[in-house]
Amino acid sequence: MSTTRQIVCGSCGRINRLPAERAAQAARCGACHQPMFSGHPIEVDEEAFGRHVANSDIPVLADVWAPWCGPCRAMAPMFERAAQQLEPNVRLLKLNSDNAPELSSRLNISGIPTLLLMRGGREIARHSGAMDARSIVAWTEAGVTRS
Repeated sequence: MSTTRQIVCGSCGRINRLPAERAAQAARCGACHQPMFSGHPIEVDEEAFGRHVANSDIPVLADVWAPWCGPCRAMAPMFERAAQQLEPNVRLLKLNSDNAPELSSRLNISGIPTLLLMRGGREIARHSGAMDARSIVAWTEAGVTRS
């Protein structure tokens, strides 16, 4: 019997069911036919953040940032490089805290950049402060392994 994984499309936000044995890297959305994974983080608003966290069977790594934050801008290319290494096993999101102040408050974001690693709808790890790509990948893989 085949098992499936739920993954939210990064382009249209539709929830897709993919056979676990199918190569997710090549998968396309059943609704918009775009690739499910692009190798780039997805810019999300509060609604899209909730959809990805609540409906993804793979871990979700979110970078909570702001455009005026120097360390956030410095880490952005590092997060981009990490996406190329972590997808399709982890979904990477970018959440602008200035555009989602209520969500940032609910998530207890006290400093930025903050990385949140989520699985099964709950936070499993958190890191505040900028990291390079190699450190992001290592921290994420360790967090996924521990959960």
